[in-house]
Amino acid sequence: MQKYFLALVPPAEILEKAESIKQEIRGKFNVKYALKSPAHITLKMPFSYNEAKEAVLCEQLSVFASRFKPFKVELGKINTFGKRVIFLGVEPSAPLLLLQSALKSFCKKELNLVDELSDRNYHPHMTLAFKDLKATKFDDVLGLAKSKEFDAEFIAKGFYLLKRADGKWKIHREIPFSSGGLMDTLPGNREI
Repeated sequence: MQKYFLALVPPAEILEKAESIKQEIRGKFNVKYALKSPAHITLKMPFSYNEAKEAVLCEQLSVFASRFKPFKVELGKINTFGKRVIFLGVEPSAPLLLLQSALKSFCKKELNLVDELSDRNYHPHMTLAFKDLKATKFDDVLGLAKSKEFDAEFIAKGFYLLKRADGKWKIHREIPFSSGGLMDTLPGNREI
């Protein structure tokens, strides 16, 4: 069994900005757990899957993704989940919420994956610091993150399968959307 998760990953320029914030947090406060994965927006929490059937998993995800078309993702304000997680906010757009909801159902029905609490209470975000973020450092780390805040947007052209290797999450495979599908039926969603 191998560990995987599904996420949107921003293009290189945005990825580098988010990673530089995480690196600065590590350098100044030794808070580094968020560096175990590239900057991303989780769509499906980590799950275990038989690595020998990985090709089948990728094929099933590709068929699923072909029902969707590219859509805009907007990043914004730094925010928190209590005093335990600092993140860059993501606009919960109709296409993003539709994708996550459909993917949650697909994973449960077709892949027999467990529905996690965060799958049911979806709040899209890009984590900058968590897990090893101590309460005594929280306000200082939050202040640093807010000083680096940036607004950005990108077109999600697909989602990614990330795989755990050597204690870190690595981008393993891109699962592209098609140029048509369900997203065409959403009001205000124009062709990309």
